[in-house]
Amino acid sequence: MDRLKSSPRLMIVSDLDHTMVDHHDSENSSLFRFNALWEAHYRQDSLLVFSTGRSPTLYKQLRREKPMITPDIAIMSVGTEITYGKSMVPDDGWVQLLNQKWNKDIVIEETSKFPELKRQAETEQRPHKVSFYVEKDKAQHVTEALSKVLDGRGLDVKIIYSGGIDLDVLPKGAGKGQALAYLLKKFETEGKPPLNTLVCGDSGNDAELFSIPGVYGVMVSNAQEELLQWHAENAKNNPKILHASERCASGIIQAIGHFKLGQNLSPRDVSDVGHEHVETISPGLEIVNFCLSLEKWRRAEVENSELFIAGIKATAIPSSVFIHPSGADHNIKEYVNILRNVYGDKQGKQFRIWVDDVLTTQIGSDTWLMKFDKWELSGMSLHYFFSVHALCISHPFISLKISNCLSCFYDGIIFMNNLSAG
Repeated sequence: MDRLKSSPRLMIVSDLDHTMVDHHDSENSSLFRFNALWEAHYRQDSLLVFSTGRSPTLYKQLRREKPMITPDIAIMSVGTEITYGKSMVPDDGWVQLLNQKWNKDIVIEETSKFPELKRQAETEQRPHKVSFYVEKDKAQHVTEALSKVLDGRGLDVKIIYSGGIDLDVLPKGAGKGQALAYLLKKFETEGKPPLNTLVCGDSGNDAELFSIPGVYGVMVSNAQEELLQWHAENAKNNPKILHASERCASGIIQAIGHFKLGQNLSPRDVSDVGHEHVETISPGLEIVNFCLSLEKWRRAEVENSELFIAGIKATAIPSSVFIHPSGADHNIKEYVNILRNVYGDKQGKQFRIWVDDVLTTQIGSDTWLMKFDKWELSGMSLHYFFSVHALCISHPFISLKISNCLSCFYDGIIFMNNLSAG
């Protein structure tokens, strides 16, 4: 990725449904834990890749439904589409590779002769993917027969069966594993290969990810039998593959710690927010911690104390401003009292605050330019508030533990404050 000047410290490549996203967790607790960990400790120098069987349409739908952070790269449609960044810019080189010995019209023609195959929705039919539903007891026979027919028509295809029902026909060079191999080769050519790569999955279409040489892998505790069987037959003696004891995103966090790939203590797992030990200054951590403090304040999970308000006033520098979405700005200390009025307004309710895409640029020995997006989950609704660009000043002794917030906000309030040693 262009934003990284050197090799990513860690690249996580994760499936979405039932891996990163736990559809049985109504509180999204494991996803929130991962989000906080990534934005606090990894966003600045690592890469997050979502690798999903979903088409772009269903991928965007999931992002509207669940509190997901923004990946650097999205691999969609079972490894047949690769896009970059928020704008989801397609990788044209990958498209050209997949066009070789592929003819979608012939695939549609031949699959129509198999009554066992029930065509999936049109949103799931992609330029390099034709998708069906098929009953589990018929899947092996259909797969073998269809493979022979398409081979006879001169096509190089791959047929993937997963989830006990989904059957996808792809170009032979496609798939989650091939897409990852393509990215790794691309990064190697650019002179920026990841120092470590962790792949994460739960079903049969994730098996290819674990076959890439040199990667670490985690099968979450709720992994399906088809993936566990593949592991038993192909990789049971591979010490770099873990079957986690925790579900979904919590299993990913577990794997980070198990393989010693970096920090695996999520800020959401720290009872006393802001008091975890850090070796170096971490602007992202400070932003995440302040968000958690605001969330706890509004959920009445901390004491209603004037010390909280006084602490914010004390850390706000005179030049701090309130920036309303309309563009109007005022001195911050005039607006700090808003916090008093919202204490406990979300008590007993499903309410979470998180930040996404936290990017920091050090522009001086004690100055950072910050950019991040604020989101709230209230009940079942996701609310996006704004993007923030803030100039933040640190304490001169930046090698010491930092204890006060670096850049703080509440519904349009931006605090620019000093960091202090602690």
